[in-house]
Amino acid sequence: MTEAQRAQWEQMGWGIEEYHRALKQCCGVERAQVRQAVCWLGHLQCALRAFLRLGSYRLRSGVSWYEAKQRIIRDAIRAYWRHPLSVAQPTA
Repeated sequence: MTEAQRAQWEQMGWGIEEYHRALKQCCGVERAQVRQAVCWLGHLQCALRAFLRLGSYRLRSGVSWYEAKQRIIRDAIRAYWRHPLSVAQPTA
């Protein structure tokens, strides 16, 4: 293997590491609090779907993984504040 080929493979490895880190930190793939396999697979499926949507948004907007996640969360909170689905009634 030449030095150029080694450098190319090394660069591809760091790209994979970036996606791996984003999947774990931004989508919570390893935070499943379940033991049953079917529940864990459901959590994994939802985390992968969120990861793909986050990646798509990140590529369209040209921002980092974390900024993309924060923008999505901020937009969701603003939309809820404008039109809340339910209002908590005071109990006291």
